[in-house]
Amino acid sequence: MAAGLAAVMLLGATGFAMAAEEHGLPGASMSLWWALPFVGLLLSIATGPLVYPHLWEHHYGKITAAWSALAVVPMAFFYGLPAASEAVLHALLLEYMSFIILLFALFTIAGGILVAGNIHGTPMVNTTLLVIGALMASVVGTTGASMIMIRPIIRANDNRPFNAHVIVFFIFLVSNIGGSLTPLGDPPLFVGFLRGVDFFWTTTHIFKETLLVGGIVLAVFIVLDVVLHLREEGMPKIKDPTPDSKVRIRGLANMPLLAGVIAAILLSAAWKPGIALSVQGVEVELQNLVRDAIIVLLALTSLVITRKEYRAANGFAWEPIREVAKLFVGIFICIVPVVAILKAGMDGAFAPLVAMVTLPSGEPNDLAYFWLTGVLSGFLDNAPTYLVFFELAGGNAQHLMTTLASTLVAISAGAVFMGALTYIGNAPNFMVYAIAKNQGVNMPSFFGYMAWSGIVLLPTFLLTSLVFF
Repeated sequence: MAAGLAAVMLLGATGFAMAAEEHGLPGASMSLWWALPFVGLLLSIATGPLVYPHLWEHHYGKITAAWSALAVVPMAFFYGLPAASEAVLHALLLEYMSFIILLFALFTIAGGILVAGNIHGTPMVNTTLLVIGALMASVVGTTGASMIMIRPIIRANDNRPFNAHVIVFFIFLVSNIGGSLTPLGDPPLFVGFLRGVDFFWTTTHIFKETLLVGGIVLAVFIVLDVVLHLREEGMPKIKDPTPDSKVRIRGLANMPLLAGVIAAILLSAAWKPGIALSVQGVEVELQNLVRDAIIVLLALTSLVITRKEYRAANGFAWEPIREVAKLFVGIFICIVPVVAILKAGMDGAFAPLVAMVTLPSGEPNDLAYFWLTGVLSGFLDNAPTYLVFFELAGGNAQHLMTTLASTLVAISAGAVFMGALTYIGNAPNFMVYAIAKNQGVNMPSFFGYMAWSGIVLLPTFLLTSLVFF
């Protein structure tokens, strides 16, 4: 709002004297300086919670607004308010709103499902819990699955001297890799869905990669957990703070609501009435409005019908989704000029990046797409990184799903899988870390976690890239 008001005041004073002649943003003539707000915001997100946590906790909204204003005001000044407002509204109305509505619904509905009781965390039990969580991730999202499963797996292992590795592999499998099969699973895949990728495209095209990566990581976990469990046999016993009790699933009324979310998304993909609402030149299609309205209604229904004690036992709070909403509105605004430059291809300022992911024959370099998308996703958040490389590959969903299917697989797999490389690569990672640490688990530091991911994940991704890309 501050950025928009500043733009209106600025352009009112200049009388639109410097408005662009052509409709939209001229990406071919825009320099790399236009990427500064986007890069600055991502670096703030990456460093804020670790380098200056107190300042970040209280002012991340203001920091996001400042970077957003740095993107919007110059666009309005140099290219005119109509071009700038249409570009920003396009990102907010067609992508951000649906994106945050889905996250809000999955967060709210999954937060009402409680796994109560406790069982002892043997290697077989832990493996079973990780598999269940990973399978859930593509249905309720990595955030939803992490919220539902993290406390049960902490309780199962809270009397073990060695338990931090269980949480590390939980982040690998449940908070990241498991969410690769549907747009519900991980934010970058839903961004792709909003850009036109079919709902079940990832299910059919990334299944083999997911099976290989997930299978290797799970096998490494089983071996490690068995070895550590055997070592614990000769150590002094720790009194179990949460004795074993019958496991029960509470809040089952939320299950039909999750099914309703999936049905609403499939409806929007199948039903095309050809009716749209125009907002400042941006066409918002009726099926998307209906989908988002249904999803919001289902989330509100969950709040009404779920008992408060279930959410309390899950540690449910609104701050995580509030933070995601504020940060991602800034990301979707700041990425607008970046997308405009990427659309210019070799004629734009990102020509060197285009060259890096292009073979001498002119075909996309899938190996480069996989690793560049993946490594940057590990440090800059995987949803905006996916969007950058999606646009870099042409941005045409139909072309990417068919002729360039292997390239879209590389982008999707890199964004989802390698979001596990650091605590900040995917939204649930840091949330799981904070919950586990608060529950007394001796979690590795930021760089300690990267040592784990480097030893386990990087060789796995290297093998995957050799097999598939």
